[in-house]
Amino acid sequence: MSAPESPAHLQPPGTLAATLASSGIKELLAQLDRELIGLAPVKSRIRDIAALLLVDKLRAARGFSAGAPSLHMCFSGNPGTGKTTVALRMAQILHQLGYVRRGHLVAVTRDDLVGQYIGHTAPKTREILKKAMGGVLFIDEAYYLYRPENERDYGQEAIEILLQVMENNRDDLVVILAGYKDRMDRFFESNPGMSSRIAHHIDFPDYKAEELGRIADLMLDAMQYRFDDESRTVFADYLARRMTQPHFANARSVRNALDRARLRHASRLLNDPGAIADDLALTTITAPDLLASRVFAQPQGQECAPCKP
Repeated sequence: MSAPESPAHLQPPGTLAATLASSGIKELLAQLDRELIGLAPVKSRIRDIAALLLVDKLRAARGFSAGAPSLHMCFSGNPGTGKTTVALRMAQILHQLGYVRRGHLVAVTRDDLVGQYIGHTAPKTREILKKAMGGVLFIDEAYYLYRPENERDYGQEAIEILLQVMENNRDDLVVILAGYKDRMDRFFESNPGMSSRIAHHIDFPDYKAEELGRIADLMLDAMQYRFDDESRTVFADYLARRMTQPHFANARSVRNALDRARLRHASRLLNDPGAIADDLALTTITAPDLLASRVFAQPQGQECAPCKP
């Protein structure tokens, strides 16, 4: 006669480290660290959420009750601070832990959800929600959904549909709202129903100049380019100037600056009849490729209009 099975919570426990390793979450978090420079408080919060979800899974497997967690989030911060990248990694973490079926990310703005005439908004919003089911819906600049100054605006209809789905389908869809912090705060004040459904508020800080320099190195490396010693110094000066000017968008502005430097680099090579197309020449950004930027046309601290990298 075989011995009766023991209750799940009486089975020998494994170590949490082993469970973490077998879950695949450790590698996803490591990937987030590799992809994103800085953002220590954001990464810490993502690790906390992942830890909570993993422990909830372990508790459920051993017979302990665990209420279904609310996973809808708000990512607030300035442009170019990594919100979309973190949302993508969050979708993968949720999928790895079994909280969403597919683990994909659908990124949208107001125009993807709100129609221009009566009867247009509901089908648009429901179509986007259908695409996002089983994953994460990322709504950038979410505060534009609510425009109380316009009596004929249909954004409120989209919000009401979102609220219903966020409540009724929270085991199959996670919604992440994103945008500037002050505007998101006002949005939640005007929409208490939406605020009550957001469990996690994560603030994304601006990057420091040193962090932006490291981000530039990562971007160049991915494109198989490099700075020489002089251009690295010039780019540090560029960042100091650009960060004081309007419409600076953190890593996004860095990418734009590098794209323009690559254009100047290519033009410089083709316009030099004596240029040798060896590996060093084809991959090295030099000081002139950066110094031609309009940012250097103005004394530091003054605005350029229009200001373009």
